[in-house]
Amino acid sequence: MRIDAYNQIAQLYKTGKSVRTNKVNNTASVRDEVQISQTARDYQIAKQAVAGASDVREDKVAQLKASMSSGNYSVETDSFANKLLEKYKAAMM
Repeated sequence: MRIDAYNQIAQLYKTGKSVRTNKVNNTASVRDEVQISQTARDYQIAKQAVAGASDVREDKVAQLKASMSSGNYSVETDSFANKLLEKYKAAMM
């Protein structure tokens, strides 16, 4: 590491000198505030609702289980194959 190069940069930017100002820093009266928009609040509520919801649709699962156990469940092979190919093509792009 070249210290002389650092010293030259420090001289250019005058980082080595401390600069005094006559301003009085009154940090006791300064207060930061954050304001959240109504859109952000709505988004947060929707996000919490989605997080609290179940990933599994119990009604759909129960319906499929009933169809399978009664022997009425059938898969249309043409539509299944078409959907599979669509997903494959979309993944390859």
